[in-house]
Formats: sequence, structure tokens, C-alpha cells
Amino acid sequence: MQNDNRNMIAFAVLSMILVLGYQFLFPPPHPKPAAQGAQAVAAASATPSGALQPNLTRPAALALSPRITVDTPALTGSIALKGARLDDLFLKGYHVAVAKTSPLVELLRPEGMADAYFAQQGWAGANLAGLPGSQTLWTQASGGALTPGHPVTLTYAAPGGLVFTRKIDVDAQAMFTVTDTVANQGAAPVTLAPYVSVQRQGIPTDLGKSSIVHEGAIGILGLDKPDLQQIAYKKWKKKGEQDWQSKGGWLGITDKYWMTAFIPDQNEHIDAKARVTTDAATNIDIYEATYNAAGRAVAPGAQISEVTHLFAGAKTVPVLNGYKTSLGAPRFDDAVDWGMLWFLTKPIFWMLEKFYSKVGNFGIAILMLTVVIRLITFPLANKGFEMGVKMKKIQPELKALQAKHKDDPAAQQKDMMALYAREKVNPITGCLPVLLQIPVFYSLTKLFTVTIEMYHAPFFGWIQDLSARDPTTIINLFGLIPWDPSITPVIGGILGGFLHVGVWPMLYGASMMLSTSMSPTTGMDPTQQAMMKFMPLMFVFILAQYSVGLLIYWTWSSLITVIQQYLMMRRFKVENPIDDFFARFHAKPGTA
Repeated sequence: MQNDNRNMIAFAVLSMILVLGYQFLFPPPHPKPAAQGAQAVAAASATPSGALQPNLTRPAALALSPRITVDTPALTGSIALKGARLDDLFLKGYHVAVAKTSPLVELLRPEGMADAYFAQQGWAGANLAGLPGSQTLWTQASGGALTPGHPVTLTYAAPGGLVFTRKIDVDAQAMFTVTDTVANQGAAPVTLAPYVSVQRQGIPTDLGKSSIVHEGAIGILGLDKPDLQQIAYKKWKKKGEQDWQSKGGWLGITDKYWMTAFIPDQNEHIDAKARVTTDAATNIDIYEATYNAAGRAVAPGAQISEVTHLFAGAKTVPVLNGYKTSLGAPRFDDAVDWGMLWFLTKPIFWMLEKFYSKVGNFGIAILMLTVVIRLITFPLANKGFEMGVKMKKIQPELKALQAKHKDDPAAQQKDMMALYAREKVNPITGCLPVLLQIPVFYSLTKLFTVTIEMYHAPFFGWIQDLSARDPTTIINLFGLIPWDPSITPVIGGILGGFLHVGVWPMLYGASMMLSTSMSPTTGMDPTQQAMMKFMPLMFVFILAQYSVGLLIYWTWSSLITVIQQYLMMRRFKVENPIDDFFARFHAKPGTA
């Protein structure tokens, strides 16, 4: 029993250390929404615009084509008439920094700039001259900007008698509806296949580096049972190309918080690809998520139409769920990387969102969520705390047995088993509180890392972004010294990294230290006892690298643990450090 106790505690502690340690060594990058990019060459038909020269400023790149303004409550930017590309888009509700005066987050950027990133669509056909491509200049048939309720219409007449019309609608959030029509005014029938393409011309340095957040190609694809497909940039580059046959679904490129993805008609059979090619002149990797639909014949005097939806915006869960329902886009909310414990992460987020809708502050919602999770886990956790208190209560007897049989391990084990049976103690049960925290920790880490709802969400005081680290640091006395340690030459990376410990990590460390002091240590060898004492300090430095929203949860949860432990120890009349502390103030002079 003693060995089981040791092994279980060691397993629980090491599991937490492994989870925390891995993510500490390979942490998610701190949010730095940067410009993003890709070059557009549509599937089987579009022609490249020539050697890539990604050295233009945004004004210079935008000036390469006439443009139609895009203006919605959520988006601002423009569509290039050359190629009819959506390649200039900013997110109105999101800034690159907490200050509302900072620039808007850039989603798409035109070819000619570094890290170009855009979406385009069209028609492919064998042996057909003059099909619209990346250099085709479309004409705007209806004037004005593209706004909700005010669509725009583009036209292009090919030399062979094909007339192309594109009507673009946009809603108040992040969805474009594109209706492409081809009229055959020639003398011979033609066969055309619609295609779409989301492309990135290289990737910014701060993308694709996270070990716990998917960034790269994404989609729900498949014939009999469409499934989530994710290809991170490194694997994408290594594989070169991956193909899927699918009925409906959706496909695109995702970042941590934003995504650009096409959604076909859900009865459409498509040939989807995620591929990487390298521009020979510049050695720039071109990442492309694309699909072709089946070809369709257009007789002389006839016309055909294709309706496609393009999502380009922030991955806000209610918005994704809305499109899942209205467009039938399967599992569209899985554009958020919920992780392998999605069955925990999703309901936890649902609860958090419900609390936020009532109180209007995600920090307070986190405190409310903590209480609910602790109530749900209360029966098992309370049993574990009760067993821990019983273990602490019999510590004097255990120490006496260990001293009595220090040279006879067999007799020591026999008497300890008898003591456990008499006091109805099961040391393994005492590990339940720690074991319960492992899946919860993983799910919450995911939640606070991948959901955009935490992005720049304030709490109180100095906490203005729950998705980022606590901005204070002990190195400059939490801001009392007007000095940013991270910009210090040579050692700035260390001072602003591992040694960056703010108020909330220290509060968590203090609460964990108190909780640890109330836990039994009898049955552990000196090394295990030293590990238990060292854990709070270690967790301070590890968790300091995580979002402060996660720290708020764990600090509040740890305080609830302390309260549970205290009440349990009072119930079983076991000495505890809290009562011992206050007893010092009531001790008579000379008796302390």
C-alpha cells in the first residue's frame, strides 16, 4: 500500500510536470497578429502573374489594380478587379494591441507584398482560350462599395464568346456569397469546372510555431463520412500535396484566431487539395488550399451558375455555429482547435460564454466557471481531500511505525496495512484531486489559447488581455521601476521570458504553497517530500508563461482547494497551518 501510494503520487505529479513542462519548452507564441500572405494560381486554370517580387508597400500593391471597397460592421478592405480577388481585408473588431488606437488586424494582403495572402475563384476548362485568370481585368457593372444589402456585380467577356458574370454579396459578419454565371454566346458547346483557391505566399515568422494550436490547412472533407483535416505548415511543406474526394464540406487556411475558407454547396462533389509549390525565381513557398468541382457542359445560347460561400474573418464560436446552421457547413465550429479533449473543452467554453453573457466580463465569468467545475468534481475531490486529511491525522502513528520497524520493512508494511484498514484509509484515493486536474488543465489551456473571445478581453486593474501573460514582472517591482526588462541587451530574452513572473503567478504560487503544506507527506521518501515542497515554486515559473486567464482560474481554484482542505481538517480535528498561524496572535506573552 505504501508503494502504491508513492507510485500514484509520483505518477500524478510527473503527469502534471510533463504536461506543463512540454508546453513550457514549446509554448504557444504570444499573440502578435501580423500581416499574412499567399500567391494565387487557381487549381487547373489560373495563370501566374509572373515572377514573385514581394517588395511593395501596401499602397503600391493596391495601386496595381482598380478596386471595389468592402465595408461591413466586421470587415474593411477592397476587392481587386484584376483577377477579381479578395486580397485586402482588415478585421474591424480586432486590433494588433490592446489600445484601440493600434492598427486593425490584417487578414488578407495583395500580391506584390511580402507574405501575400488572398482568395480567388473561377472556371477551369481544357483547351479554352481567354478564361479569366489572375491578370484578367473585370468590369464593375454596378457601382458603389460592397456592403451588407448592397452587392456588386462584375463582368468579363472572353474572346471565344463566353460571358462571365460574378455577383458578390456580403453579410454583416464575415461571409461572402459569390454567384458565378457563365453564358455561352459562341457557336460550340464548352465544358467548364468551377474552382476556388486560398493561397499564401510564404508564411510570417510568428505563424506555425505553436505546439498546441493548429495553424495551416484545415477543412471538413470526405465522401462517406467527412472528417476534420488539419495539416500544419511544417508537415504541409514536407508532404507537398494531399488530396481528398469530398461531397460538400469546406476547405481553407487557418491561423490561431482567423480563417479564410470556401464552403461549396453541400451536394457538390469536389476534388480538394492542399499543396505547396516553390517559386523558382524567389524560392518562396506557395501554400494553397484549393478544390475543383465537376465539369458541366454549356451549350450555345445556354448559361450555368455556381454559388459559393467564402468565410474570411475571426473564428468567433457563435458566428461559426450560425454558419454551420444556416449554410449546413458541417462541423464549422471545429475551425477552432478544441484539441483531443474536445468533449471537455467545448462544454467548458459553452459555460464560460453563458456566464459572460450574464456579467459582461470574461474575468468574472472565469471565476464563476471555476466554481461550477469545482462543484461538478466535488464528490470525487472531496473524497480525496477527506482521505488526505485522514492520512495527515495518522501521520504520528505512521512515523512511530516507521521508527519501530526501521530495520524490518516487512513488519513495517504489515502494521501500516493494519493501520490503514483500522482507520479506513486508502492513500490512493487521496491522489484523486491531483488526477482530476490533469484533463481539466489540458482543456482549459486549450480554451484560453485558441478561443478568440479571450483576445484582448479585460478583467480588472492591470489585466487588459486575458489571452496574454500577466504584464507585470517582479524584476521591475511590478511596474514601480519604469524599466522594461525584456529590452535589456543580451539578457532581455531571459528577463522577459522565463524570469517574467507577474502578480497572478505569485498569487497562484502562494495559494499552492499553502495547499501543499496542508497535504500529508508521510509515506514519501525525502526526495518525494522535497519535490512536493519545490512544486509551487516550479509551477510559478512555468504557469507565468501562460495566459493570465488561466492563472486566474487556477489561483481561484487553488483557494477553493485550501478552503476545502481547511474545513475537512477542522472536521477531523487535525492541526493545520491556518489555525496555527492565527493561534500565534492569541498566544499569551511568553508562551509562543
